[in-house]
Amino acid sequence: MANMIHSCLWHFALVSIFLVTMCSLSDCYDPLDPNGNFTVTFDTYQWENDGYLAKVTIQNYYQYRHVDKPGWKLGWIWGQNEVIWSMNGALATKQGNCSSFKSDIPYSCVKDPEILDLMPDSSPENKSVDCCRGGLLDAWAINPSQSFSSFQIKVGNLQQNSFGRAPLNLTLMAPGLGYTCGPLLDVDPTVSLDIGGRRQVQVFRTWKTTCTYSSFIAAKTPVCCVSLSTFYNPTITSCPLCSCGCRLADKTTETCISRSSFPSMTNDPQSDPDLVKCTDHMCPVRVHWHVMSNYVDYWRVKLTITNYNYHKNFSDWNVLVQHPGFRQNTTIYSFNSIMLPAGFRDEVALFWGIPYVNQELISTEKDQVGSVSTEMLLKKDMDSFTFSNGWAFPRRIYFSGETCQMPLPDAFPMLPNGVVSNFAKPSLCLFLLLTFLTSQALLGPWL
Repeated sequence: MANMIHSCLWHFALVSIFLVTMCSLSDCYDPLDPNGNFTVTFDTYQWENDGYLAKVTIQNYYQYRHVDKPGWKLGWIWGQNEVIWSMNGALATKQGNCSSFKSDIPYSCVKDPEILDLMPDSSPENKSVDCCRGGLLDAWAINPSQSFSSFQIKVGNLQQNSFGRAPLNLTLMAPGLGYTCGPLLDVDPTVSLDIGGRRQVQVFRTWKTTCTYSSFIAAKTPVCCVSLSTFYNPTITSCPLCSCGCRLADKTTETCISRSSFPSMTNDPQSDPDLVKCTDHMCPVRVHWHVMSNYVDYWRVKLTITNYNYHKNFSDWNVLVQHPGFRQNTTIYSFNSIMLPAGFRDEVALFWGIPYVNQELISTEKDQVGSVSTEMLLKKDMDSFTFSNGWAFPRRIYFSGETCQMPLPDAFPMLPNGVVSNFAKPSLCLFLLLTFLTSQALLGPWL
């Protein structure tokens, strides 16, 4: 009996460890970007009679997750009776009840302020250094110089000789849900360089926290899916059925519109920005991977991203692809690209649009969908290259940081029966053919 109980406890422990591991891999962080986060920093650089002046910075350390329109929103709860006397580089959405102040009226008296970034065309007197990008933050791997934003804040209404407390319950929307922030903690004061880097300048005090993203918190269903096709098989592997939700057959719902009932362009996009075209997969975005051709030393692929939204454009989109073929030299023709050091056996390539060419993925129309595409030429590694067993297809694909639903391996386009080695080792086949023809030419007179 004791052995049975011990065995049950052992199995329970193993299951618990497995569940914790699954959480860490799928929900607690992104395995292709394990160090990605948003870091929020409060730097106090000047004391006031009843408070302090601080610089607040939001830094995006995600390699391929960016902040799109309408931009980030930052919130917190004051630990004491603080008010905001003034602000530059951002705005508080509410002033609140400031009736207890008789002469000077604070900028905001709300206990839980919400802060938004200013627009680029704001008045110069309202701006501060590194502010005013409309809440947009680029991904760290794509454009680190535009991956952060700062604003200045004057905090008051503290008791004399009080240095204040760190704000509580920090929240971040960038622009939607899905972000969880830790508490603001005292860390070593921020040090910057002055006078050409010869002098170090230190702030008085620094509070810092990180905010991480979870797709499970952000949305109940995925937002993109993957379809596959090849030159050697007429079968097209569509996105998995109901990848991003389901609908009743031949009936429109609140989440999609069929072609026969095309929405009026007079509809307000802000009231229903996620209105999508009715499909079998119901995804707002589809990524298609097509193996185009096979050469002696190279093989060619076409990558197409399609937007099924009627009202939503994707600006500064990006696509992440994990595939072992990227270990070899790769030529990309119509997108920007970079290889990311993800630490996996398979290489990870990040693609994004070219400014003023295909940087924006436009919404779909009645007769056609919005899409962008590129072709890529990948060099072969003869020790690993093959078209069999689904090797030519991606292991994972992300769209703007969101995991796309992949088809199951048994649905991949397969090679015709008996045609494997011809694609796997074309140079070897050519060598054997030339050897045979040469031997026939030399031995022909004696045969």
